Amino acid sequence: MIYENVELHNIEDLVSVEDFSGLRMQRIPESVRIKLNPAAQYRMCRPACAEIRFVSEHPVNIELECPEGTGNVEVFYGTFQSTEKYEIKKGTTIIHVSMPDQMNMYDQSKLSGLAFAPDVCRLLLSGDPMFIHGIQGNHCRPPKRDELPRLRYLAYGTSITENGHATAPHLTYVEQVGIRLGADVLNLGSGGSAFCEPEIADYIAGRKDWDFATLALSVNMLKFPLDYFYERASYMINTICRSNFQRPVICITLFPYSREFGDTFIGLEDKGAPDDFRNALHQAVDDCPYENAYLLKGTDILADVGGLSPDLLHPGDQGMIYMGENLARQIKPIINQYFP
Repeated sequence: MIYENVELHNIEDLVSVEDFSGLRMQRIPESVRIKLNPAAQYRMCRPACAEIRFVSEHPVNIELECPEGTGNVEVFYGTFQSTEKYEIKKGTTIIHVSMPDQMNMYDQSKLSGLAFAPDVCRLLLSGDPMFIHGIQGNHCRPPKRDELPRLRYLAYGTSITENGHATAPHLTYVEQVGIRLGADVLNLGSGGSAFCEPEIADYIAGRKDWDFATLALSVNMLKFPLDYFYERASYMINTICRSNFQRPVICITLFPYSREFGDTFIGLEDKGAPDDFRNALHQAVDDCPYENAYLLKGTDILADVGGLSPDLLHPGDQGMIYMGENLARQIKPIINQYFP
C-alpha cells in the first residue's frame, strides 16, 4: 500500500488504536484480522518481512514506534545490505536514511539485472507491532513496478514461516526463496496460530497481487482432530487454487519437529502422529480437483535437522538458509511452467 510518499510492502492496513499515537501497520486488513483466532489477530500486527520502500536522492526521515515491545529495522539499498540497523521501542524513533555516496558512483546500467533496482531504499521490519508516525523528505517517491521483482510470492504458515529463530528478516526461509527465485515476498506467517481458517483462505484467494504461493500446513494444528485438519486444509487449498488456475499453490507437509526426537511435553495435546497429518495433507492435495495444487515434503525442505534451534522446532539462520535453498530448487520447475 502507499502511505504518504512511500510504499509499505506486506502491509495491507494502517489502524488507529485507542491510547496509542501513530498508525499500527498490519499485514492484513482489520476487517479480516478480527475474524481470526486471538493469537493470529496479534500475530498479523507483527511486521514479519514487511518493508518501507522509497526512492529519493535526498535524505528521508521515518518516524516509528513499538509502544509495547521491541522492533528492528535493517536497511537495504536494492539487494545491497547496509550496516545500518535500528532498534524501535516505546517513544518515537526517527530513522534517517540517505543514499550512500558510493551507490551514486556506480554505472547503474551494469546493475540492471538485479531483482531490485539499487536506488530503491528498503527498510526491512521485524519484531513486535510497529506504529508509523510520519515521513519527512523532499522528492521522495514509491518504487516503480520495473524497479521491483517481476514475480510475487505469498507464503502462509506457522512461526517458522513468520520468522522462526532467524536473526534478521532476510534470513527467513521465505525471503531466502524470494532471493533465489527473484521474487518479492508477501509473508503471512502466523506464529502458533496458523489454523487454516476459512477467513484467511478466502482473503488469500481474493488477493490479486501474488503469482505463486506456499502453504506450510501446519504444526499448529496437531492439537485438532485429524479429520478437522483435513477439512480445513482442503477448504484452504481448493479455495485458493480455484481463485486463479494460473497461480501455482504449493503445499508443504510438516517440517521435522521435536516430538519426532523423543520430546513428550510438546506432544501431549497432539491428536495424531506427525506422519498422520502429513498423510492427511497429501490426501487433501490429491483430492483437490485443480491442477495448480502441488505437494512438497517438509522433511525434504528441512532435510538437515542440524539447522534447527535447541527447541528442535524452529529453524535458526542456517536451517532457514537450507530451507530456502531446497524449497527454491523444488519450486523453480513448477513456476517455470507458469512463468517461462
